[in-house]
Order: sequence, then structure tokens, then C-alpha cells
Amino acid sequence: MKAAGWHGLTSRFVTTGIVALSALLGPLSSVEAARVKDPVAEFTGVDKVTGRIITFDAYMDETVQFGALQVTPRVCYSSAEDEEPKTDAFVEVDEITLDRKIRRIFTGWMFAESPGLNAVEHAVYDVWLKTCKEQSDVPPPQASQ
Repeated sequence: MKAAGWHGLTSRFVTTGIVALSALLGPLSSVEAARVKDPVAEFTGVDKVTGRIITFDAYMDETVQFGALQVTPRVCYSSAEDEEPKTDAFVEVDEITLDRKIRRIFTGWMFAESPGLNAVEHAVYDVWLKTCKEQSDVPPPQASQ
């Protein structure tokens, strides 16, 4: 009879860990139910040359220009009011280069509670997610006709 060795032992620990984690977290549907899908993402941007700090809103799938950057949120989630605050958004950021070409510089999740984790750090501009919200003072973009 051959001993399982480290590989077998490691495999058992990983499986046991996954089962324990699943039991701790419970069914995923209850975790997802606490998330609220918001129509507006609020960002903060810094122009490092002028020192100007600006807060701006963007509706989902709307592209907002901040300096040479174009910021487009695709989805924005926040936790329910009775839950621990957690806000994240899937965002695409493009840069308009000096030769007027558009270059994608960021695609991914931004987390409002950890702005340094996935903020866009550009040579001139920084952009990060501040919050997700139900409405904005800025009127929504006009639908294409």
C-alpha cells in the first residue's frame, strides 16, 4: 500500500478548507441578495499638475471625460443599508494620447472602501471610486434615437 505523501495530505487540507469556508459563508444566493445594483457611480479625480480635485458622476455605460481620461462604469454595487458598507464597480478607463488615439489603461473592479487597491494611477491623473448611488444631480444621458 502506497502512502499518500504530501500531495495527498495537501489535497485533503484544501478540500477540508473549501468545505469549511462554504459552511461559514452559507449559500451564495444569500450573499448576492444583499447587494444593490445602482445606476450611478461617483468618482473622485485628481489632476496632479494643477492639484485640482474633482468629484464626478457617471451613469452605467456612460463615458465621462476627466482630463485626458475617459471613465466608463459598467456596473456599480453597494451593500444593503443594514449591511457593512461595501461598494464596488466594474470600470473601464481609456486615455486619449497626444496623437489622438484611444488606449485602454484600466479594466477591472474598483473598491470604494480600498481606493488605493485598484485606483487608476496615471502620470497626470488619478481616479478612484467614491460610491455608488441611486440618483445624481447630473441629468441622465439621452437615449439614442
